[in-house]
Amino acid sequence: MDDRSDHRTEIRDFLASRRAKITPDQAGLPTSGRRRVPGLRREEVAVLAGVSTEWYTRLEKGHISGASEDVLAAVAQALQLDEDERTYLFDLARAARTARRTPPRRKDVEVPPRIQWLLDSITMSAAFVRNGRLDVVATNPLARALHAPMFGSATTDKRGRANFARYHFLDAGSQDFFVDWDAGAAATVALLRAEAGREPHDRALRALIGELSTLSPGFRTMWAAHDVRIRHEGIKRLQHPEVGLLELTYQSLDLPVSHREVHDLSLYTAEPGSTSEERLKLLASLAAAPPPNDGVHRPAALSD
Repeated sequence: MDDRSDHRTEIRDFLASRRAKITPDQAGLPTSGRRRVPGLRREEVAVLAGVSTEWYTRLEKGHISGASEDVLAAVAQALQLDEDERTYLFDLARAARTARRTPPRRKDVEVPPRIQWLLDSITMSAAFVRNGRLDVVATNPLARALHAPMFGSATTDKRGRANFARYHFLDAGSQDFFVDWDAGAAATVALLRAEAGREPHDRALRALIGELSTLSPGFRTMWAAHDVRIRHEGIKRLQHPEVGLLELTYQSLDLPVSHREVHDLSLYTAEPGSTSEERLKLLASLAAAPPPNDGVHRPAALSD
């Protein structure tokens, strides 16, 4: 199957999955008799969007390149897409319009030294940069210490770079490290889905998705849900082997590193005065200290 067919399949499955989530009651439509589909019918979406059934059917089959922004916005409203899903739909349409041209091969962009200086200047928050494939491409010492199980995993690449998706789905130890593993795994898949919409011709991304789909039944199930997430922020609970349970607030910010590449700067910090802050400070001191020699006493982990 060529890239164009793959892209049409993505569009079809995404629109069908969103349509299946909306009941006629939620859409303000009358219901009567038995229904053969769990959500809206195609003709009902067409009515809500103000287009013909034939046109919407063609759109859902993946022929999206000729759709105007106004029509896409009407479809997004009819399907009650959230902001991230709406962005994803427009990304799919943009990619379809350029599918006839040979896209430039995506190249990894090195993080500029000034970004590493910025990370190193942050001492009481774990700070790291990841690319759209969820590779961790730069860290401060506390971020590396915080995610030590992931960086010590066999899922890191030849350059020693950790990848959140590989660690989540290909290392059983991630279920001990991430307290809320299910929610984190779902968010990880949704972030990759959004990146696939932005960069459908990224060979490394396609290889990663193929690898995870082949090796992880859990990933395959979540990927088939077609959930999308662009912004990643909230509360993260980690069971750290050195300092115990940590409950941290995390925030992600866009970090442009070239005219095309936008990476993500993530910051993890603890509530002031909390036990987690005390433990994060201990971890920061461990990260800042030189490696201990054999026989030297190490600080004991704090009890929960």
